[in-house]
Amino acid sequence: MNEMVLASHNENKIREFRQIFFSQKIISLNQLDFNNEIEETGSTLEENALIKVREVFNFSKKISISDDSGLEIDYLNAEPGVFSARYSGLKSKPIDNIKKVLKNLGNTLERKARFRTVIAYKDDQQEKLFQGIIEGNISKKMRGLGGFGYDPIFVPNGFEMTFAEMKPEVKNSISHRALAIQKLYEFINLK
Repeated sequence: MNEMVLASHNENKIREFRQIFFSQKIISLNQLDFNNEIEETGSTLEENALIKVREVFNFSKKISISDDSGLEIDYLNAEPGVFSARYSGLKSKPIDNIKKVLKNLGNTLERKARFRTVIAYKDDQQEKLFQGIIEGNISKKMRGLGGFGYDPIFVPNGFEMTFAEMKPEVKNSISHRALAIQKLYEFINLK
């Protein structure tokens, strides 16, 4: 197997998958001319990942992968969770979501959080799910210019830097997505 379709138009996510999953050719939805809006109507990350991978597989007829990721903050009862990308509204921008998280946390010292990724894999014979989790804390303000999404406020356990302050190769070696991709990689290489 030398190529898979990644169910995403997000160039940051595509770049991250390609950096982590260097031995496979990752084809983006942009390369397939897939312009349908996939509605993430699931109530869990698992359900959303499966919705996306099924639609893309049915369109492409190629091995497909998708992911859904969420930031879960204990103090906010695991919010934003499945709504991470649209936490401050349907057309929200990452900066708006970050501001809402920081506002909702206020000055509390209870800032424990985790990033969780679920990757769905589909070929013509099976579907599989792979999960990656990284524990950490939410900083009191945005720090760093790298990464995307909530990276400027997430500090993984064992580090003092946010994901946005880390070099991409460091983040990509420890991130929730990297952990899930590693499980996917091992599964594919056992086939």
